[in-house]
Amino acid sequence: MEVIFWIRFIIGACLIAMGLGIFFVEIFGLFKFKYVLNRMHAAAMGDTLGLGSMILGLIVINGVNFVSLKLFCVILFLWIASPVASHLMAQMEVETNKDLNEYEEIENVSVLEEDKEGGKANA
Repeated sequence: MEVIFWIRFIIGACLIAMGLGIFFVEIFGLFKFKYVLNRMHAAAMGDTLGLGSMILGLIVINGVNFVSLKLFCVILFLWIASPVASHLMAQMEVETNKDLNEYEEIENVSVLEEDKEGGKANA
């Protein structure tokens, strides 16, 4: 019986460590990306996957009981609510930000120039 406890503990600890690693990548993305929608995407993906794996690790450590059912309901709520909330915030940013078109034009022009330079080098 004690072996099963240690196996559950190791699997749960690995899931929690994976969630912490995902949070560190999320924090790096929040500080590294320059554009607000890129930062929001990193935060939303990190929250959904990081919290999901951490809570799943807690479920594995806790075993099968009523608390695990409640934690699973929290995971379901996060998987539904977090992407919807980040999508609504991104939509608000796109509709209210006047500089968004300038940013898109600058990015598209630089991509087109790189494609032209690559095409000339290959010809």
